[in-house]
Amino acid sequence: MADFPTETHRFESFDGTEIAWHEGGSGRPLLLIHGYFSDAYTNWIRYGHAAKIAAKGYRVIMQDLRAHGHSARPHDAAAYPADALAQDGEALVRHLGLDDYDLAGYSLGGRTAVRMVARGAAPAKLVVAGMGLEGLTGTSGRADHFRNILTNLGKHERGTPEWLAEAFLKTTKGDPIALLGILDTFVDTSREAIAAIQQPTLVVAGEEDSDNGSHAALADLLPNATLREVPGGHMSAVTKPELGQAIADFLGA
Repeated sequence: MADFPTETHRFESFDGTEIAWHEGGSGRPLLLIHGYFSDAYTNWIRYGHAAKIAAKGYRVIMQDLRAHGHSARPHDAAAYPADALAQDGEALVRHLGLDDYDLAGYSLGGRTAVRMVARGAAPAKLVVAGMGLEGLTGTSGRADHFRNILTNLGKHERGTPEWLAEAFLKTTKGDPIALLGILDTFVDTSREAIAAIQQPTLVVAGEEDSDNGSHAALADLLPNATLREVPGGHMSAVTKPELGQAIADFLGA
């Protein structure tokens, strides 16, 4: 596990929900967004990815998504409007006064980064990790998968993807009610909107990862994409040093 000193801060997002973010390193700003059931520490700090990126001259800004980590975990359905996560990212960019920055995310974080760009965010570089084309254009499949997990906790057969996801949820001490709300925020992104993304984009995923569809098809649709595969599947790729190295190499090039 990496030793990467960070400071934790909080602010009120677009609707007053308190969002926490963690910062380390110095230099060019990078907003780095974690995946579902996870948090900034687990996704980015624990396995050394943030440290590798910071070593390339980056100020690494890692928010905890609403309902995750140190951010608020409201149970009110009104706290989970469509595109709430993208709006939180946009609010953090405004709060920090960022006008020249890069943007990256893993899994749900990758989808959130794409939503931000589709809504008008303008990072110089974009990293979409652990995400395939179908996970962007048709979010209902993954939403149904996770809704089944969260509404049937303790009932999943050992060794199944559902059981493994529940086990991960326990390690991050997730709040099932708040996390169910997150599923209501999902918004599909059209193929046309994806094809309109002009930023240099790294599409990176585990070579065994098809949880969110085809990352190769996503790279093919993006007009300025670089495709990288790293060892592992959707859950295990995050633990591999190759993931952080691929992101750091792309951003630092």
